[in-house]
Order: sequence, then C-alpha cells, then structure tokens
Amino acid sequence: MSKTILVTGPDLAAEAKALATSHGYELVHTPAYSDSAVISDYMAKTGAVGIVSRMGRIDASVIEAAPQLRVISKHGVGVDNIDIVAAAERGIPVLVATGANAVSVAEHAIALLLTVSKRILSLDRSLREGRWEKPGFQGRELNGGTMGLMGIGAIARATGVMAKGLGMKLIAYDPYAPDSAFEAVGARRCATPQELFSGSQVLSLHSPLTEGTRNIVNAEALALMPNGSYVINTARGGLVDEPALLEAVVSGHIAGAGLDTFASEPPGPDHIFFSQPNIVMTPHIGGVTAQANARVGTDALRGIFEILDGHPVAPERIVNRAFLAAPSAHLTSMEK
Repeated sequence: MSKTILVTGPDLAAEAKALATSHGYELVHTPAYSDSAVISDYMAKTGAVGIVSRMGRIDASVIEAAPQLRVISKHGVGVDNIDIVAAAERGIPVLVATGANAVSVAEHAIALLLTVSKRILSLDRSLREGRWEKPGFQGRELNGGTMGLMGIGAIARATGVMAKGLGMKLIAYDPYAPDSAFEAVGARRCATPQELFSGSQVLSLHSPLTEGTRNIVNAEALALMPNGSYVINTARGGLVDEPALLEAVVSGHIAGAGLDTFASEPPGPDHIFFSQPNIVMTPHIGGVTAQANARVGTDALRGIFEILDGHPVAPERIVNRAFLAAPSAHLTSMEK
C-alpha cells in the first residue's frame, strides 16, 4: 500500500506535517483550487491512499481515477466540494474535522458583524480621505438585538456564545439537532426557517450547502427579516441568493452584510457585491488561523490514519455514513 496522502492545497500546519511524518506518510500537495482533472492526475501519479480536501473539487472522476483511494478527510467541515455519494459507492468514508475551527470562524463572524454594523470600513476610508464625519453620525447598538442562527452545530454555538457576550438574544433553526444543542447556548428553537428569518435582526448562517439549503436566503426570506437587519455568512456562499441580497441591501431593507463565502470562489473581478459599500467581504478565511489550522490539519490526518489502521472513527465525523450503509438514503443534518 502506498504511503502517500494527497493534500488539495498548498500547505498544512507544521503540527499536521509532523503527524504525517510520525506515521511514515509523505504529503503531496496540488496547486490551490486545482480542477478535478489535475487532482485525478496527481492521484494517478502518486498512488495516494488518502486525500485531505482543502481547495478544489473531489468529484466522481477523481474517485474513479484512484482505485487505491481509501479515505477522504475534509480540512474543515464543509463537504459541498466532495461527491460524498460517489465516495460511498466505492466504500470510501468522507470525514470532517468537527468543531476544530469553530472558535476561529465564530470570531470572524462577529468581526464581520461589528465591521458592517459599526461602518468601520467607510469611516476609516473617509477619515483617510480628509473627512471628519462625526457631525450627523449616528451608530447602532447590537446589545438587546436578536441573532438568528441557521444551524446549531459547533460553529453556530461558538458564535452564539460570543453574540451573547455582546448582549444579544439568540434564536436558532436546525430541524435535525437535539434540544440540548439549543439549550447549550440559550437559543430559542424556531420551528421553521420563516420563523427564524422574521425574528432575526442579525442572521448568521451555519448550515452546509445541500440541494435543500441552496439559495435558502432568497428574496422571500430577506423580506421576512426586520427592516435594517444584517446577514452574516461564514458557511457557504450558495446558501444566499446573491442578486436578491444585493437588491435588499440597495433598497435599505437589509442594512448590510458580512460575507466570507461566495456562490463561486474566487468571485470574478466584476462581482455584483464589489460596488456595494454596505457589504463587507473576506476571501473565505474565517477558519484560517494558526491555531485552527493546527487543530484542523491534525484532526483531518488523524481521521485518515484511523481508517487506514482499522481503528474506530467517531460516527459523527463520517458525513456519508448513511450512504455507506444504504446508498439510497439521504443525509439530513444541518450540523456545521
């Protein structure tokens, strides 16, 4: 058996590299955001038995081109770039590093919220351009407002804890999570997405991208939100109908948005959000901190070694376990 693991991206944390070395494995890296043809070529050339998925799509063609592949481990938790059904049909588990980057992403969600709601970027720019805009300025407090969490997984709960530190109340929607997950952060459980939208002065997205959640934040959802609300997305860009969000921000119904993810990444140079100053954007780096990279990288590799060595893996880390058991089953969890 090959002692090679392919990493779809340019690097891993030093701690993860050391873990691979200690297990006698070599890490081979693809260029960032390589397409499936390039990844397939790397798999064929290296004979890698495991993949750490960072950037680029692991589709059926990659899986078919690698008969030696035994396990795919996501460097994080979002698996919309992996064909989990095709993997299951080959008996290949797809793992996630649940909770390893939760604090970093939650901090970034709060940073986006504060930046857009306090108008930090526009005020900084105007000051540098020689304007003193204190006369006539009126800010807004977040204290006493309500944050709605779409999803109640580890990142959402960490975000909720930080929002409560700002004095915010919490509501949340996740039809697949137990009541205990809501109780852990003191969030009132919403029965429907519509209840969540209508009660959220800040809507923070923490669900995976599936056919059921694609464009779930659309014109109808945004219209339900209170006037002057904010949308924060550190999950997946495809959750948001981007033209609808832009229209809602331009109209003033949505006061602004803080986005770390986009429907297509990286976005094109003429993306519709770039001309809108009330939308604050970052390049999908919410979980990219030294601390989170160390935890996520080592967790991703540790899962690979557990599979390769025949050791048990925590069931919640295997996102395609339903398909592995019964390929016709459907994954339902919103956990992120």
